[in-house]
Amino acid sequence: LITMCKPPLCLLLLHVLLLLAASNGAAGLQVGFYRQSCPNAESIVRGVTWAAASRDPSLAAKLLRLFFHDCFPQGCDASVLLDGPESEKTAFPNQSLGGLDVVDAAKAALEKACPGTVSCADTLALATRDAVSFQFGRPLWAVETGRRDARASRAADGMAVPHPDFTFPQLRDSFAKRNLDVADLVALSGAHTLGRTSCQFVSPRLFGSAGGGLVDPAYAPELRRQCPNTESRNTVVLDPGSEFRFDGGFFDNVKANRAVLPSDAALMHDDEGARIVDELRDQGKFLAAFARSITRMGAINVLTGNDGEIRRNCRVVN
Repeated sequence: LITMCKPPLCLLLLHVLLLLAASNGAAGLQVGFYRQSCPNAESIVRGVTWAAASRDPSLAAKLLRLFFHDCFPQGCDASVLLDGPESEKTAFPNQSLGGLDVVDAAKAALEKACPGTVSCADTLALATRDAVSFQFGRPLWAVETGRRDARASRAADGMAVPHPDFTFPQLRDSFAKRNLDVADLVALSGAHTLGRTSCQFVSPRLFGSAGGGLVDPAYAPELRRQCPNTESRNTVVLDPGSEFRFDGGFFDNVKANRAVLPSDAALMHDDEGARIVDELRDQGKFLAAFARSITRMGAINVLTGNDGEIRRNCRVVN
């Protein structure tokens, strides 16, 4: 088309095409994808999610983890939501996932309003944003939508998430394979300002040969009290004093060698990582960085256009 136009028109047409490309977002996603096909999609998801968050203060942590576990293995395609004897849900890292009932409820409300229109992958992305945003009373970031749903789910894929004992090089390489950089790694680790973790991921660091490694000596006894031995089934708050508050306090703890998980402590084992940790102790900078990085993560290997499907029920293929 450009080769057939006259020079002044060519420049104008090229400019328009560039603007359109920019507005389409990463991998064909765009903010407001359902503006015409389901105008109330985002408000419907927000209503369901905020109602659930008012009853369950742990919902934000649950949905952040669910969204991460969906996106990281092979892309943000709602494959982690599928039921089945060999589905991703059956993989060990996914057996404790929560928040699925809220995604189901949001999807059911969307189906009543706009049947067969909004994907489960987008429902999860929107619900995650809304659960985190609930305490602020406003959306913390704009969600790019337009994802479609996978038609299959494999248990093996469910294992492809970073392990809590990963070293910094392992974390960096895992993120790099998904086109995410160190800034994304540190910002997304900030999700651990919410929620709890099992002592099985904490105890080896406390009772192993390293004697706690880089755990603050003044804090290690408290962790040992909560996780008294390597067999303990207790849980520990990831960000002491801030289990339900989405803030930069997590990075204060990481900098002070009070990180609960080895993978969080590892952020200080790299000069660039440590610099970003220090920077994100500022609440405003953390929120801005997290918004950027979760948007980038939400675009990993998405299905768009005619790929995949729009599931009517997030737990089964059509």
